[in-house]
Amino acid sequence: MRKMLLGFAAAALAGAAIAAWWLGNGPEDKVEIAAMDTANPHQTKPGMTAVAATLKILPRPLPGSLDAPDLWADYKRRFISPQGRVIDTANGGISHSESQGYGLLLAVAADDRPAFDLIRSWTIANLDVRDDGLAAWRWEPRAPHVRDTNNATDGDLLIAWALAEAGRHWNDTALRSEAIARAGALRRLAFQDSSGRPMLLPGASGFSADERPDGPVVNPSYWVFPAFPVLAALDGGPDQSVDWSGLRESGLALLANSRFGRQDLPAEWVALGRGTPRPADGFPPLFGYNAVRIPLYLAWAGPSERQQLAPFAAAWSQRTPEVVDLVTGQVGDPLADRGYRAIADLVSCAMDGTPMPKDVLLPSDEPYYPATLRALALIAVKQRYPECW
Repeated sequence: MRKMLLGFAAAALAGAAIAAWWLGNGPEDKVEIAAMDTANPHQTKPGMTAVAATLKILPRPLPGSLDAPDLWADYKRRFISPQGRVIDTANGGISHSESQGYGLLLAVAADDRPAFDLIRSWTIANLDVRDDGLAAWRWEPRAPHVRDTNNATDGDLLIAWALAEAGRHWNDTALRSEAIARAGALRRLAFQDSSGRPMLLPGASGFSADERPDGPVVNPSYWVFPAFPVLAALDGGPDQSVDWSGLRESGLALLANSRFGRQDLPAEWVALGRGTPRPADGFPPLFGYNAVRIPLYLAWAGPSERQQLAPFAAAWSQRTPEVVDLVTGQVGDPLADRGYRAIADLVSCAMDGTPMPKDVLLPSDEPYYPATLRALALIAVKQRYPECW
């Protein structure tokens, strides 16, 4: 698997603030939730809920942030079927919960309700085949279309995030309710590591401590950091499905402790079952196509993650990410498509304010995955770093 704002109603009541944002504020509001105690981010003041601590809302809204109509039109033409299936053109023409989630996010960012509705309808009709609210991770063009009903947690996160953003932007209570339900379904994937930090399994089957000698196994690229504040606001209060604030902190700690090899890069699949995190058994010990999303999500989440971006900036001095064997240090395939290089450009923007190259806006013939990453990098710049234009 290559997978998975807040307006203040009262400054003293974070729960009320969450409700005020979700129910009342408009899409142009630019409010952040600050940590109650920056020296101890898990310490809250009386009357404040832990969900508010440490989560920073993006300063600009998602809708309208894909300000590249030619790029979006080309993306729809090449990757989205008339029925709403988002097609992975370099992977046998399959679709998956990841592609559908990304498609939904891009449609919201482009303020394209018809495209959003098509993608959502196809997702419900074809991937919602499980009985627990999670989406099957893979759909193949030849029948039987769904041969593996396991989920991919990043896909479920992306879908829930997109639904939450869409429900708020288009003031659609049905979309908000669906987002809440999908966020709630992720509860069954939550566990605590040996330090008591909240974690999410990358899939419902095959990754737990009961199923693997080195388990549990996680995938750091499934920590979709910019989604967590939105899902925290939607799924807030003492009965929240997932500790979204804690999940953010656990993801940052995981990345800090999962750097391998002389390039100091994270592995795609990390085993937690033997004390110190290590590359998981049975998976190539690579930084590659999964992990290239990690700096995207870190930079998108905000400049507070600048230190976490430093190894990527050092490794990508030539602006081209590469697949790296973290055991031997051998560099493999260069990730040369424009979309991969857009992530390197985003890292440079986040680290030192380097302007984004203008060719990032031009349509190209790259396949689905780098084309998607390029659009997401554009959104991240528009939401978080407009000074880089």
